[in-house]
Amino acid sequence: MTPTNDLAAPTPGAARAPDRPAATGSPAPTESPAPWIRRAAPGLAFCAVATLVAYLLAQVIPLSPLVLSLLVGAVVGSLLGSLRRAGGASAAVGQGNGVARRAAALTSRTQEGTRWTATRVLRAGVVLLGLQLSLPEVLALGWRGLAVVAITVAVTFSATLALGRALRVPRVTSLLVATGFSICGAAAISAMQGVVGSGDDEESRREADDAVATALALVTIFGSLAIFVLPWLAGLLGLADDRAGLWIGASVQEVAQVVTAGGAVSAAALATATVSKLARVVLLAPLVAGAGVLKARRERVARPADVEVAAGASATPVTRRTPPVPLFVVGFLVAVLVRSTGVLPASVIEVTTMVTTLLFTAAMFAMGLGVDAAHLVRTGRRALVLGTASAAVVTGTSLVAVLLLT
Repeated sequence: MTPTNDLAAPTPGAARAPDRPAATGSPAPTESPAPWIRRAAPGLAFCAVATLVAYLLAQVIPLSPLVLSLLVGAVVGSLLGSLRRAGGASAAVGQGNGVARRAAALTSRTQEGTRWTATRVLRAGVVLLGLQLSLPEVLALGWRGLAVVAITVAVTFSATLALGRALRVPRVTSLLVATGFSICGAAAISAMQGVVGSGDDEESRREADDAVATALALVTIFGSLAIFVLPWLAGLLGLADDRAGLWIGASVQEVAQVVTAGGAVSAAALATATVSKLARVVLLAPLVAGAGVLKARRERVARPADVEVAAGASATPVTRRTPPVPLFVVGFLVAVLVRSTGVLPASVIEVTTMVTTLLFTAAMFAMGLGVDAAHLVRTGRRALVLGTASAAVVTGTSLVAVLLLT
């Protein structure tokens, strides 16, 4: 499909629709809340219904609600795009197309809410993700376990980026694949996408949406394979339960996949796998913050004097720069510290965990609406090779580290 700006996730600095004022440093609406809520309500309801559908599908399909939501969004977005293209072709030959007009109307009515969901709701989910992490639990791994996790994340992230360049995979796709395989799958991909953004034009937004879809598909495929392969290999290698759990937690992508694979070995392996996986998630903050700093630095180098000079007027800044460390990453770190104090009761943590999944699921649907399925099919081969290589790197590196350090 050829996606339109209507369903693309917004990014700071992106061009606004003509009926809205241009951004001047804050993406928040400049009008009173009531009109904005009325405009956003259809899109928010659209995302809410899709989230419910993804949760229901997750009861019968062994996939994460986040991945299912992205798939639903991609299907809906592809269908709407096809209908709009058919309407454009009909109009070109002087024929009307009522279905196409309705598809365009649905797109127009829901764009405000879906854009907001793809950015603000996504970042809120990242912040709440921090409440699932307790530093004392992570430190209980000991220096050897923490070293295994740190080495695995560093080697996997850097090697995947290097392989992506060698394979000529788009930079954003390589970055998201590296983040998803080295940290925690869909949640890490979503957090990194919130930093790298999707550009100011339709082409860059399409590429960013395709990159998200590709990265999520790869972590789902290889994480699902790991559920069956790693427990079998752990038994074949004669690994003790704690070593098997550390290997699984340091290499498998999604938390749910880690729980399933670790549980297939033993209860002891499950406990170690879960804690080592949480240790990887803690590293999400410095990784995303580092990407934000590099992006801000590139912007300063590329545009040392972002000014627009009108005839006879003094130079005035017109570009809104990316903050070096996004506020939602700061919120994530604060949430980790709050959880680490032990003041939150188990019931609160349970509720926030469910809310976090809901927020990520809604954001995945909104992001999926901009996926170009046809482009993914055309360009997916190199990304598949990259995913295969990244899976081999994360699995092999973590195994070697476990064998040498524990």
